Amino acid sequence: MADQDDKTSSGSSTYAGYHHSQTKGTEDSHPVIAHDFAAAQTEKKPDTTFPFDTEDVNRAEFPQEYQTETATGLVPAATLENTISNNRIYRTETIQTIGSALSRAPTTDINFPFATELADRAEFPDEYNTETATGLVPQTTLQSYRGRRASPILEANEKGDEGIEYVTFLIGDKENPKNWSNFHKWVATLDISILVIAIAFGSSCVTGGLGLIEDKYNVSQEVAILTCSIMVVGFAVGPLLWSPLSEQIGRRPVYLISLLLYTLLNIPCALSPNIGGLLAARFLCGVFSSSGLVLAGGTIADIWPMEHRGNAIAYFAAAPYCGPVFGPLVCGWINIGSGRLDLIFWVNMAFAGVTMLMALAIPETYAPAILKARAKKLRKETGNPNIMTEQERLKAPFSETVRTVLIKPVNLILTEPILDLMNLYVVLIYSLLYAFFFAYPVIFQELHNYNDGIIGLMFIPILIGAMFALVTTPVLEKVYTKTIAKRPPTPEDRLVGAMIGAPFVPIALFILGATSYKHIIWVGPSSAGLAFGYGMVLIYFSVNNYIIDSYESCAASALAAKVFTRSAGGAAFPLFTTQMYHRLGLQWASWLLAFISLAMVLIPFCFYKYGAFLRAKFSHSGDDADDAKTETASS
Repeated sequence: MADQDDKTSSGSSTYAGYHHSQTKGTEDSHPVIAHDFAAAQTEKKPDTTFPFDTEDVNRAEFPQEYQTETATGLVPAATLENTISNNRIYRTETIQTIGSALSRAPTTDINFPFATELADRAEFPDEYNTETATGLVPQTTLQSYRGRRASPILEANEKGDEGIEYVTFLIGDKENPKNWSNFHKWVATLDISILVIAIAFGSSCVTGGLGLIEDKYNVSQEVAILTCSIMVVGFAVGPLLWSPLSEQIGRRPVYLISLLLYTLLNIPCALSPNIGGLLAARFLCGVFSSSGLVLAGGTIADIWPMEHRGNAIAYFAAAPYCGPVFGPLVCGWINIGSGRLDLIFWVNMAFAGVTMLMALAIPETYAPAILKARAKKLRKETGNPNIMTEQERLKAPFSETVRTVLIKPVNLILTEPILDLMNLYVVLIYSLLYAFFFAYPVIFQELHNYNDGIIGLMFIPILIGAMFALVTTPVLEKVYTKTIAKRPPTPEDRLVGAMIGAPFVPIALFILGATSYKHIIWVGPSSAGLAFGYGMVLIYFSVNNYIIDSYESCAASALAAKVFTRSAGGAAFPLFTTQMYHRLGLQWASWLLAFISLAMVLIPFCFYKYGAFLRAKFSHSGDDADDAKTETASS
């Protein structure tokens, strides 16, 4: 009805130059009344029905009011004053119109810009997931609708709140990634998954040519292994930069800057004259490529609504763990076929470059960045400086950003035993994956005298196991959807997959140890990868979702803590795996890891049964957020 009113009164409307019409060429959905009304506004000629006898016509600023139709029926005087010079009047949401778009209680999505906005004082945290008919929500309207007022201005970085109008997406907005077609969403999901595989491939590609590194630089095997570990260390450092930067400028510019530098850094890796240069270049490769790891999940969350996000993540779950498996699988044959270390890095550079272009083919997906750009353009075209996003009004000072990005994840690690146990489980799985890259060469070379190319083929069962897991994860997501349809969801509902996958990890390691004998053919130890790949993906999928649901008020910091600890474990295990297998023997080295994994099996089962009690007793992550909510409500 609102659209029909606009069409009747103003013909084809335009909103500060944007063109996202629901019916192209006939009607634009943006809230500017122009064309038919613009002439009347410019001339300021009253209609014959103007109340000349009872109104001072010489001082009238809106004499055409009586012959004008608007969708909301309200035109603020400040709006009229600000837009007369531009021959435009734009409309905003009222309490009557906003009810269909907003709930009374605000909600926060995982993609809220926690690091760069004063999140504790946000009054419109759902701005980025909201679509309104006009695309503008006055702050006063929002406060009246939700029965609250903004906190007093305490920070120098917070802009004044006089006449502020928050920008939102329009209903059916084509710039809103969640309105993309399912085809485009799945293409983007596939692109991002391949990007993650390429980055993980880069971390392990050197494992197919460790002997080449030893020979070229005349170093020990331990130093050669360090070329793999040091890139994984970079995975832990990079997110501290890329995560807050993406909240400021969006996903796409970060992908461009970081992945371009990662691609180019393969040149010094290939041409380095000494081991020091190679190690430095590999570390920087880890720092710059980590943007893909830290932003990939966010990109998927950008384009999929919450009710369908689980299915996309279910298919994406295998990418971070399957990617490293391709490293020795591909580069082992490059080693055998060419004997050139530099060719390994040239191949990695080509793979990185192609996936970078694929990632850049995806339009910007981060809603805060899209709306911030829209607000900037509207301020310029309307001359109204009070059009903005809440992120711009509540911009966090640099000290707060540092606290969120650096200090808060460390604080969670030190104070949250629940998070620590879950992170410990993820660390074990990720570390075991990298341990396989150095255990397999010992087992298959010493027992069967295989070369690097054939050893790489032994990793294929891990990929097959992961594929079986990808068939299982959508089923788990359907079970979860049915469960929450019957009752309110709990984080523990996410642990079903971990409980299924947990026993497969120790089973795989027991098989690996029991079949590591010369008289047993290669099928025995290689088959251990089937169970490991299956359990690995199910555990990661479930535990990652459990962390997000358990630490909803600080999900970004909790995931940063997970990435940091996971990368530390993945970097450390390769440094002692070879020595462990030589000193303990091929059987007991695997069995030691199996017994550790067996003890860890209890974690998802215990948390499924007692998780709610443990979170209530030991978790303090929501205290700050709760205090902030109480303070805002009382004010």
